[in-house]
Amino acid sequence: MAGGGGGGGPLLVLDDVSKRFGGLLAVSHLTLTVRRGELRCLIGPNGAGKSTVFKLIMGFERPSGGAITFDGTSIDRWPTWRRARQGLSIKMQIPGIYPELSVAANMRVAAQYHVRGGQMEEAIGRLLARVGLAGLGHVLTKNLSHGEQQWLEIGMALSVNPKLLLLDEPTAGMGPGETGATAQLIESLNADGVTILVIEHDMTFVRQIARTVTVMHLGQVFAEGTIAEIEAHPGVTDIYLGKT
Repeated sequence: MAGGGGGGGPLLVLDDVSKRFGGLLAVSHLTLTVRRGELRCLIGPNGAGKSTVFKLIMGFERPSGGAITFDGTSIDRWPTWRRARQGLSIKMQIPGIYPELSVAANMRVAAQYHVRGGQMEEAIGRLLARVGLAGLGHVLTKNLSHGEQQWLEIGMALSVNPKLLLLDEPTAGMGPGETGATAQLIESLNADGVTILVIEHDMTFVRQIARTVTVMHLGQVFAEGTIAEIEAHPGVTDIYLGKT
């Protein structure tokens, strides 16, 4: 499959989406389109609403207003499991791995509803190789490095064969070497046809991977463009880049 260019039609559309928590409007009339094949970064200051957007896309939260369409179908009322079966997958900011289980067992938990039983071991081996963990299936997850644990969770997210992969701060806590390897992995997945939306604060990482950057502020899209356009935007410098 062709990937990386973002030249396909709309895959995910958030149309005038809002989310209110009591008196707090976390997402305010946000409109965002992610096209097939895109590799897009979502940035902004803390509290801008980025993680809430991911929760709305996955169905962990329901919008207070607006509509969400995925692959041409309204998914506003769909439960999370149905969204996953239709090709939406997420790696959350807080790791969702089982440290006392082996690497392979973690993969098996993630893949159990998406891979036929007879194909499970082959699928696990393929996915571990894909994220750079080949040969580590027997290792207890707690004994992996921080970066390896993050890559395992990306592998678990890939087990649903996603059309759209959401990554919430995938390089948090990583050193430069692991961050660079993660960037290469994400670019490789995108080149293989996976549309990817990434929340990230590390601007060096964003510069390496982003084709398009969306900046959020106060629950809304504040600016959008190439990384060069975003870094030259005076308003973005004021609200975000100048404060990092």
